[in-house]
Amino acid sequence: MSSTASPPRLKIGLTGGIGSGKSRVADLLSEWGASVIDTDQIAHRLTAPGGAAMPAIEQAFGPRARRADGALDRDWMREQVFGDAQARARLEAILHPLIGQHVEAQAVAAQGCYVVFVVPLLIESGRWAQRVDRICVIDCDPDTQIARVQSRSGLTISTIQRIMAAQVARATRLAAAHDVILNDGATSPEQLRARAKILHEQWCMLAASMNRGA
Repeated sequence: MSSTASPPRLKIGLTGGIGSGKSRVADLLSEWGASVIDTDQIAHRLTAPGGAAMPAIEQAFGPRARRADGALDRDWMREQVFGDAQARARLEAILHPLIGQHVEAQAVAAQGCYVVFVVPLLIESGRWAQRVDRICVIDCDPDTQIARVQSRSGLTISTIQRIMAAQVARATRLAAAHDVILNDGATSPEQLRARAKILHEQWCMLAASMNRGA
């Protein structure tokens, strides 16, 4: 489809556990012409130095939540929210409305062949299932998730396991999926690219069909 086409009607929700490879798949889909809206990237901008969420976060959690450069102290905050459901709810009450505003603005401006919403907690939130046409899960075994996150972030195994425990189980995520892309420890970059390409082509055809029926 042309980049000047009307805003896409097909909406894909892309999700998966930490370390599953969501960002890599999203990059591939963007390369092939999809409009990608990544809620994690939006959250990072909102909590960067001068980010719109920082005044409310500091008010709710105190000055310890802010690093010297003005950004969110993510390590400190991670310890708070993964050990305290109320603290997590306070943080989400600040971030989610702001993220939602940015998501809506980007969705209106989207010009790709379809739009992909990258949402790590898509299944857990309970809000996204009705907002997307299809849910695509990037599937990965837990051992590979831990190894990938350790290699990129240096987090301890116990911290990674706590993050994973706050996410839905692998089987629950797969049960909610319309589409699945396997990206386990045995998956090569070429295999991941080929698997993602197959779904991209299917989604492009579906998007075109939906637009013809409009």
